Amino acid sequence: MMENDALPLSYLRRLTDDTGIFQHTKFGVADRSHGYTSDDNARALIAAVLAYAKRPSESGLDLAHTYLSFLYHAQNPDGSFRNFMNYDRSFAETVGSDDCQGRCLWALGSAITETGLPDNLQNTCKYMLDRALPHLEQIRSPRAIGYALIGLTSILESPDALFYAFPYMDAEKPNPDFLSRARIEALIDAMANKLNDSYTIYRKDDWHWYEDSLTYGNAMLPWAMLKVSRLPGKEAYAPAARESLDFLIKQTFADEGHFKPIGSGGWYTRNGTPALYDEQPIEASETMFACLEAYRRFGAPAYHEFAVRCYEWFHGANSLKQSLIDPQTGGCYDGIHAQGLNLNQGSENIISYCMAQAVILPLPQTV
Repeated sequence: MMENDALPLSYLRRLTDDTGIFQHTKFGVADRSHGYTSDDNARALIAAVLAYAKRPSESGLDLAHTYLSFLYHAQNPDGSFRNFMNYDRSFAETVGSDDCQGRCLWALGSAITETGLPDNLQNTCKYMLDRALPHLEQIRSPRAIGYALIGLTSILESPDALFYAFPYMDAEKPNPDFLSRARIEALIDAMANKLNDSYTIYRKDDWHWYEDSLTYGNAMLPWAMLKVSRLPGKEAYAPAARESLDFLIKQTFADEGHFKPIGSGGWYTRNGTPALYDEQPIEASETMFACLEAYRRFGAPAYHEFAVRCYEWFHGANSLKQSLIDPQTGGCYDGIHAQGLNLNQGSENIISYCMAQAVILPLPQTV
C-alpha cells in the first residue's frame, strides 16, 4: 500500500554538500572517504528535476543546480564524463565507463524536457549535451545505450524541448547543427539498431533478452526500446521491446506476486539459476519506469499493476515483508540480503526511491 506522496528530499540534502552527493554512507551518515561519482550525481539530478516538476521549491532547485554543476565539472573537453571524484575534489580517472556516459545523457535529457526549470539551467544542459553527442557514438555497452536512448527520446517526445532555444555558437568552432532534430534522430537510429541487433543475436525460444545474462539495470533495455517505439516511424521496435519486458517481468516477480529483482550476488546466466540476493532498490525503480512506459505504450492495466508492485517493494511488499524506508531518517536501506536488510543508506538507494515516488502518482494516462 502506498503510504503518502511526500517527496523525501531532506535525506538527499543530508548526503549533499556544495560539491555534490556523496556516494556511500555508514548507516545513515555520509562516508566522505568514498567521495562522489558522476553516476550518482546524474541520477540525483533526475530525482531533483522530477521532484521539482511535481512540487516546485527553491530547495529542490538548489539541489538540481548542485548536481548539474558537478556534471559540468566532470565533463571533459571532448564531451565525455569522468566518474569517480575523491573527497579532495580530484578525479580518480580521466574518463568514466560507458554506463557513466549513458547515465549523464539520461540526466541531461530529463532536465531539458522539464520546461519549468529556469532557462539558464536548461541552457547549460543543452550546451553539455551538444558536447557529449559525438562521444556517444563510440559507446558499446547495452545499458549505456539504453540510458542514453531514454534521455534522447525524452527530448524528441517533448514538444517544448526546443533545440534552437538559444543561438549558441562556439567562437572557435561554430556549430550550425547545434542540437538539431535530425542529428538527435540519427543518433537514436544508430543506437536503437545496436540494441536491436543484440536482441536478435541473443534471443532464443527460452531466452528473450539482449545478452546471455540478466545482471544490473536490466529494465533500462526494454524501457529504452519502448520509448524509441513511440517515436514516429519506429513502431517496429515495439514487439521486441514488449517481449523482452514480459520476459523480465516473468523473472522478477515472485509466485506470491511481489517484486523480487535478480540478486547482485551472482546475477542470472542463461541455463543457470537466478541469484536470490542481494536485492537492490535501483532495480525496483527502473523496472517501475519500464512498466509505466509499457502501460503508456500499450494501455494494458497489468503493466501499471506491475509498476505499483515495484513501488510497494520499498514499503514492505518484498521477500522480507519489511519496509526499506527508515522512518527516522527518511533514507532508503541499501537492499535485501539473505540475512535481512542492509542497514546502510547510500545515495543510489534514496535517489531510486525519490525517482519512483515522484512519478508513481497520479495514474499515468494512456496514449
